[in-house]
Amino acid sequence: MFGLEALDLARIQFAFTISFHILFPAITIGLASYLAVLEGLWLKTHNDTYRDLYHFWSKIFAVNFGMGVVSGLVMAYQFGTNWSRFSDFAGSVTGPLLTYEVLTAFFLEAGFLGVMLFGWNKVGRKLHFFATVMVAIGTLISTFWILASNSWMQTPQGFEIVNGQVIPTDWLAVIFNPSFPYRLMHMATAAFVATAFFVGSSAAWHLLRGKDNPAIRKMLSMAMWMALIVAPIQAVIGDFHGLNTLEHQPAKIAAIEGHWENKGNEATPLILFGWPDMKEERTKFAVEIPYLGSLILTHSLDKQVPALKEFPPEDRPNSTIVFWSFRIMVGLGFLMIFTGLWSLWLRKRDTLYTSRPFLYLALWMGPSGLIAILAGWFTTEIGRQPWVVYGLMRTADASSNHSFMQMSITLILFVVVYFALFGAGLGYMMRLVRKGPKTDEGKETNDGGPGQKRTPARPLSAADDDHADAGHSLTKEI
Repeated sequence: MFGLEALDLARIQFAFTISFHILFPAITIGLASYLAVLEGLWLKTHNDTYRDLYHFWSKIFAVNFGMGVVSGLVMAYQFGTNWSRFSDFAGSVTGPLLTYEVLTAFFLEAGFLGVMLFGWNKVGRKLHFFATVMVAIGTLISTFWILASNSWMQTPQGFEIVNGQVIPTDWLAVIFNPSFPYRLMHMATAAFVATAFFVGSSAAWHLLRGKDNPAIRKMLSMAMWMALIVAPIQAVIGDFHGLNTLEHQPAKIAAIEGHWENKGNEATPLILFGWPDMKEERTKFAVEIPYLGSLILTHSLDKQVPALKEFPPEDRPNSTIVFWSFRIMVGLGFLMIFTGLWSLWLRKRDTLYTSRPFLYLALWMGPSGLIAILAGWFTTEIGRQPWVVYGLMRTADASSNHSFMQMSITLILFVVVYFALFGAGLGYMMRLVRKGPKTDEGKETNDGGPGQKRTPARPLSAADDDHADAGHSLTKEI
């Protein structure tokens, strides 16, 4: 069907499931740190606006965290079901790394998550803040181990192959492989930026609808400060990451640039737009800027960038896809920087919260960070092809021996279940966002007890608060 084989369906299935999964951890990483900052600021300043924002975003964090855990379990199972030959070849490296993630990060998060979500009026303030910080640290530790595993597949080090299997010989070299520091910084920063625009978009939505209060303004202000500071830093990290990729995966860079061949000693131009044709081995309709490719990728005006024709056709990534996925990521990155700079200009003019053109931009930029993460992930993973472990094992040799019919059925089931389950979850999250943070005019919620009003701390109890008069007892504060 459509010229696809069982291997293609296995790759599509993995891409589909990981595309869903990566969105939830990205927001979890950013929101966990955001919550720690909010609670820390509340403890320091006693400004109840920070407390109100903490309660609001902790509900959204809880729902997002749950969906991230569920979607992550599927990823682990796929290594054994659809990619068993890869697991047999490299499981002695990837297996322990994922185990370390569970033992250090997941247990840390699970141990303190209950205190964070349900312990507001049950433990002391400092202990509750400690629990929030531990959950935030846990998300970053999880990122550390996941990126160590993925980076090893991109730039494998610290091993030897014995009887057709990878045997680790130096775990420090395995973990801190050449691309790991750049990927870790790039992904963690991307999570913070994506969360900033998610939060900022939520605030803009409320301001555009006339809901203007200190909590909403603080949301937008903090989000735009994060965008202003972190988005340019992400661009710098991306540049270093690109130089590292040029050193270790030159074919990926050639595919990203749509660069097919070098001419004499001429510097490499930068192709802004075009259509790389894998069959004709050229980039059609190319719009080029002379010398700029060499300047960006080699930081010189005379060095050349490796070209796709320098690699055998069977070793070339699909330039058509990564050429455009990379440009989507970079284009959104420039828009994020622009948004941050515009917010600074409006802040100085004291119109940050009232400029409707800016608020509409902030609203539409809400999903930009997540889209950029997906585009960057596609660039990284498709650009690694045809290797599953770069230079060691081809993707075609890594899959399980499933039939086309088996892969078709499971792929269809995944699509139906994911859209139903996570679509409902995302819809519920958006309902929580639309409600906005509740303010209590500086008054603490009572601790509950006999004869006193007490509302549950469950995130799922928070969506229908508007119907309280109809008999619903719903969450006001955790």
